[in-house]
Amino acid sequence: QVQLAESGGGSVQAGGSLRLSCAHSGYSWGCMAWFRQAPGKEREGVAGIYTGAGTTFSADSVKGRFTISRDNAKNTLYLQMNGLKPEDTAMYYCAAGVYGGSCLAPAVKYPYWGQGTQVTVSS
Repeated sequence: QVQLAESGGGSVQAGGSLRLSCAHSGYSWGCMAWFRQAPGKEREGVAGIYTGAGTTFSADSVKGRFTISRDNAKNTLYLQMNGLKPEDTAMYYCAAGVYGGSCLAPAVKYPYWGQGTQVTVSS
């Protein structure tokens, strides 16, 4: 049984930083990813990683600002977010369960999800 639990969200001013964490159990290899969803918008992939090799994938909108990483010994996925902008405001979700291709697969490809953590960036 795969379980995912996000933490680390909050409210920051534009230009600030946050680090999201996703503690997981029951999942040992394959893709994990961070998605976000703003009110009235579709869920979009932000960054993904192969938990074994550490290969990363990032959406163009966050390249150079967000970094995905994992600590396999702690069963934890991270998203370091720097240079936050108001348009980054959204609920952020951790996902797992894709086994090939790009880890920035569409949300429908991921079977396992956390409950989400809110990130709010004010101007």
